[in-house]
Amino acid sequence: MLIIAKPTTVSRRHLVTTDRSELSKSGPEKSLLIPGFVKRQGRGFKGHITVRHRGGGMKKKIRIIDWKRSKLDVPGVVMTIEYDPLRSANIALINYIDGDKKYILAPEGMVVGSKVLAAVKTEPLPGNAMELRNIPIGVPIHNLEIRKGKGAQLVRGAGNSALIQAKDDVYVTVLLPSKEQRLIKADCFATIGQLGNSDWKNRKLGKAGRKRWMGIRPTTRGTAMHPNNHPHGGGEGRSGAGLKYQKTKWGKIAAPGKKTRDVHKTKKLIVKDRRSK
Repeated sequence: MLIIAKPTTVSRRHLVTTDRSELSKSGPEKSLLIPGFVKRQGRGFKGHITVRHRGGGMKKKIRIIDWKRSKLDVPGVVMTIEYDPLRSANIALINYIDGDKKYILAPEGMVVGSKVLAAVKTEPLPGNAMELRNIPIGVPIHNLEIRKGKGAQLVRGAGNSALIQAKDDVYVTVLLPSKEQRLIKADCFATIGQLGNSDWKNRKLGKAGRKRWMGIRPTTRGTAMHPNNHPHGGGEGRSGAGLKYQKTKWGKIAAPGKKTRDVHKTKKLIVKDRRSK
């Protein structure tokens, strides 16, 4: 649910945030935090800026998420549903019957007290994880593996879900949120349900300062730079880059429609491209 702020100040006039009243008020599970985490501020190991427009921001603690759903055939209970400052989706703390605790992404319909299970084959309930070959066609899924045992790499953002469209002995055809249809090995794991916090994409920050709290610094337009510093720089007056000649700071073509994907790695696994009508 979205909350529209009362316009008590100029910056709050356009502020729209997501409702977190139902989330747990307790702090994160200390055993599932990465200790000694220090922000890199966009710097590499030499101290030079390797990623621009990073720096400042609030201190954040990294929660360790169980992407592999490694507790097979061990039932668990949802203890809390929490906010994670490093991702758009909310997370759920699972307490397993053997005493172990893990964080997973929280799908819609999951509440405190819900039971979850990861197994080769189990019931298709929100939060349960199993192999793709055993998930019914048309059931929404998230947390999708590309390679067996590597852990989830696809469909991890708030409100996202994928759908199984067809199966055979080796591959399963999956419709991804980008509308791409892709073949994935049938023994890869996925989690049942659509991810929660779907209103995340409709929020409005309201002011530039909230962007700074996130650790994102201002971006200078290439056309405002010196020609030594950017391919768009220089020229007389306000000369734009031109759609045909848009480039990155390092000269790589960035014009709309320019394909940057390495098709040799995934071409044989793509059934239908996301751009096709």
